[in-house]
Amino acid sequence: MTISKWTAAQVARKVIDNEELFILDVRNKDAFEDWKIEGHKFEYLNIPYFELLDGVEKILPQLPTNKDVIVVCAKEGSSVMVAEMLSEAGREVAYLEGGMKSWSSYLEPIKVADLENGGELYQFVRLGKGCLSYMVTSGGEAAIIDAVRFSDVFTNFAKEKGVQIKHVFDTHLHADHISGGRDIAAETGATYYLPPKDATEVVFDYTPLTDGLNVKIGATQMDVNALYSPGHTIGSTSFVIDNQYLLTGDILFVDSIGRPDLAGLAEDWVGDLRETLYTRYRELAEDLIVLPAHFMTIDELNEDGTVARRLGDLFKENHGLNIEDEDEFRRTVTENLPPQPNAYEQIRQVNMGKIAPSHDEQTEMEIGPNRCAVR
Repeated sequence: MTISKWTAAQVARKVIDNEELFILDVRNKDAFEDWKIEGHKFEYLNIPYFELLDGVEKILPQLPTNKDVIVVCAKEGSSVMVAEMLSEAGREVAYLEGGMKSWSSYLEPIKVADLENGGELYQFVRLGKGCLSYMVTSGGEAAIIDAVRFSDVFTNFAKEKGVQIKHVFDTHLHADHISGGRDIAAETGATYYLPPKDATEVVFDYTPLTDGLNVKIGATQMDVNALYSPGHTIGSTSFVIDNQYLLTGDILFVDSIGRPDLAGLAEDWVGDLRETLYTRYRELAEDLIVLPAHFMTIDELNEDGTVARRLGDLFKENHGLNIEDEDEFRRTVTENLPPQPNAYEQIRQVNMGKIAPSHDEQTEMEIGPNRCAVR
């Protein structure tokens, strides 16, 4: 039998199109339990590859013959070996090119909406990390919000769309992934914006992203308005685009709220978090569509692969927006938090411009799921 090589993009389509897939994950059990490829209709078998060195016969009865089977490991090598053994045993299987390393890096651009006056809004879904980035296009120009470090994905997409990147924003100083904002701005000549309250230790020049800032994009004069919304960080800033879309950064997610502890100041920032969620956001129109900077589980994806919900629906359904007692809210967001993101302190240092790790070092820093939310 032959073995096929699947790219992360092919697996992503299985996720987004809600298709079946059987994954044989040959990483160690702790790695699998911490982080795996999620799909609505995916099934899994986790057998560390070293348990298969003497043969794959014992697992053959556990592998389906009526659906696609893909072998996954950390970086590809072990999955190729196991896939070849399965092929020799008469099974048709595939392996994931680049392993979980490539899955962590892949971005799927999906159109969220056509905006007024001819503009478009795109969400870049990083399925393997739960990161969400955005591009607004209008009148031949573009703005990017919360770009991850794969800057070529955004610059190439802009070229495909025939738009020039003019503005690049980070809603806050990220702690779970390395920002691509500065690199994109340097490559394109765009203006790079960062909230000044998050930028007290940065060692590079930036344009302050301040409350009430209104940036026009393109000849169609589409508005991108900044809304100060601290809590995840002291500088966290949201965006209201076209009076229809609320980009919440890491303050509000579909199924949770942002954690305030990643700079070691949870007790200081918990009050800001509550003020943002229970006062500032409550003053906004409930018909706004919330577009967060992260998602936690595959269940948060819509049928088209986007992550988006109406603000009014989140006021009703999101537990983090319905904790009446302030003391209970404080306990919820400061105690019993999930583990902190992998290498988050070093990632903050990178995003401040203080250290410049190699490409491979950056990859290792970002391995694993995002953990920006209160569970």
